[in-house]
Amino acid sequence: MPRANRRRQTPGGDDSFERMLAGWKRTETRRGVAWTVQPVSAAQAVKEYTCPGCGRTVAAGVAHIVAWRSDGVLGDAADLAARRHWHTHCWSIA
Repeated sequence: MPRANRRRQTPGGDDSFERMLAGWKRTETRRGVAWTVQPVSAAQAVKEYTCPGCGRTVAAGVAHIVAWRSDGVLGDAADLAARRHWHTHCWSIA
């Protein structure tokens, strides 16, 4: 009998589906400022960016973090437009 390589549905599957749709976003507080943080996998990283933490290039194909303010006074659209791509290590020590 062939093996079925399907994931088994876990209780609370709707919650995990919602997290997947949200791109695993989370909110973190750094120095009194709330930030929305979203990891980007190596497969999703198709462009180069400059890391604001170290000033070096986040190369295409490198997993990293995208962060933007979640409590800005100019609104969500402005906060999203001001998002920055960080090396994972640079974000963790910022």
